[in-house]
Amino acid sequence: MPDVATTPKAQRTPKAGRDLPAAITVGVILLGLVLGSLLFYPVGFVALATVFACVGVWEVTRAVTGKGIKAPLTPVMVGALAMPSAAYFAGSEGLLFALVASAGATVLWRSLDSEPGAVKSILAGLFTLMWIPFLLSFVFLMLRAESGPTLALTLDLEHVNAGVVQVIIMLLLVVANDTFGYLVGVLFGKHPMAPKISPKKSWEGFAGSLGGATLVAIPATVFLLDQDWWVGLALAVGMVFAGTGGDFAESMVKRELGVKDMSNLLPGHGGVMDRLDSILFAAPVAYVIFTVLGSF
Repeated sequence: MPDVATTPKAQRTPKAGRDLPAAITVGVILLGLVLGSLLFYPVGFVALATVFACVGVWEVTRAVTGKGIKAPLTPVMVGALAMPSAAYFAGSEGLLFALVASAGATVLWRSLDSEPGAVKSILAGLFTLMWIPFLLSFVFLMLRAESGPTLALTLDLEHVNAGVVQVIIMLLLVVANDTFGYLVGVLFGKHPMAPKISPKKSWEGFAGSLGGATLVAIPATVFLLDQDWWVGLALAVGMVFAGTGGDFAESMVKRELGVKDMSNLLPGHGGVMDRLDSILFAAPVAYVIFTVLGSF
């Protein structure tokens, strides 16, 4: 037999570097869980997001350990459990208190340990607290809105809390940013934005993200929130820049830690942090835009 016939064919790797069918399946499942809990039982959504925050904390502390830095997992995990609930049930004051208490507990916990490397350990713990549970808690500040937390089932879809709608719009824009950027980048991407940080992200994909997010944001804010069209435009631009910044931030962290994905818990996506990266940066931006521009 000729060598050409007996040589096994190399497996084809998707241009964007991910298993697209698995990514779509997992994405649809996650989106269904998130939207279902948001619409019908907001407290359940808070619990679900808290679980994701805790898993993200575990992924980051595990990755940091690979570099010889032992982050104080216990106080950081307690902070990840406390901050979302504090934000949803007690508002911004509760979130600030939980952040300060968690940071203080992290410093005290590691200071009592005689093992060397305390400074790096404390900084890693504080960084993880600020990056994951604190930024994610802005989602719950939006969710509670002016009416405060909702504890019961919400089966009346004709009178959905404005905070729920805001969170749904933010999540849809994050998905639109990722989806349109991925599709346009795969088809037309030729000019990398930051090849040393994330070589697969292109300026063409970024333009696709802006266009796709705008197509989603303007009708959503006009028809679902009864806001002016320019609020939707500002939201689209803010979400794309924040989401892209979140992607780059996680890419830089992973490059420094020498890992491709934070974990392999989500087929086609990597780890939980590989899905939260955009949301973490988008949440405070969306909160500020809805709070400031939504009052006009």
